[in-house]
Amino acid sequence: MPQKTKALVTGGCGFIGSHLVDLLLAEGFDVTVIDNLSTGRRENLAHQAGNQHLHIVQTDLNDLYPEQDLFEGIDYVFHLAALADIVPSIERPLDYHRANVNGTANLLAALQHRPIKKFVYAASSSCYGIPDRFPTAETDDKRPQYPYALTKYLAEQYVMHWGQVYQLPVMSLRLFNVYGPRSRTSGTYGAVFGVFLRQKLSGAPFTVVGDGKQTRDFTFVTDVARAFWTAARSPLRGEIFNVGSGGTYSINLLTDLLGGEKVYIPKRPGEPDCTFADITKIRQLLGWEPRVSFAQGVERILQEIDYWRDAPLWDRDSIAAATRSWFTYLS
Repeated sequence: MPQKTKALVTGGCGFIGSHLVDLLLAEGFDVTVIDNLSTGRRENLAHQAGNQHLHIVQTDLNDLYPEQDLFEGIDYVFHLAALADIVPSIERPLDYHRANVNGTANLLAALQHRPIKKFVYAASSSCYGIPDRFPTAETDDKRPQYPYALTKYLAEQYVMHWGQVYQLPVMSLRLFNVYGPRSRTSGTYGAVFGVFLRQKLSGAPFTVVGDGKQTRDFTFVTDVARAFWTAARSPLRGEIFNVGSGGTYSINLLTDLLGGEKVYIPKRPGEPDCTFADITKIRQLLGWEPRVSFAQGVERILQEIDYWRDAPLWDRDSIAAATRSWFTYLS
């Protein structure tokens, strides 16, 4: 019986990582997940329990070393493990540097002499900061506004440098506003979908930042998972690609699709009025296209809304307390 192709997914118990694991298993891979479970949840892969082709290793990227057996025979590496969210990165910048930058460098060093076929890094569109033009292309200026954005961008530089100096076959995907089932439910104030879905479950009003006219390039998670696998299969290396939906959608539209009352809270410094990926490059070079429309994606996420029942319930006052350092340092 031929040996299965092996993939390693860091952060595979997380939101995007777990969907990528699902895709790889469906494609016939033997998948090893590395996750320290600081934000990832085993429950995100509970539906794969008993799958003999899935192996979950609870460890930290900074504890890896080149001789570990878990790297043996690995064909593809997908690096999604990271600390996320803006406010905690402002309050604990060195923790973010250790996880996102040091962790990435240590993973690259561990793989440096392994004959892998592709290393695909999950970069962040936050590297663009407040862009000058929309849609924003990969060549546009990088202006990270807070430590999370900076550490993700620095880690991307490590990835590309390892590709250049050590001939590691690397690729980087800059992700724009990913949403979908299993998005994070941690106690940290962060992604808008987690906040709004918990509010909807409680009949509480949606806390809309600013006037709600700001737009985001909401990209459905299964489209993003396909982008990782498409990048891995490509013979290209050393390339950076934006991954977006092909559009940009207002927060007011999101609340209309979700259905419910809303209240408005102060606009925050360092946030762009628009995020909108220019995806010309990934379309032309990889043939990847987004498939799930924004309305379809919101409908799918509402079908699984109970996932957010135990998430924190945010209101105007708790958000103000949680984001105080945001206003202090980014104003």
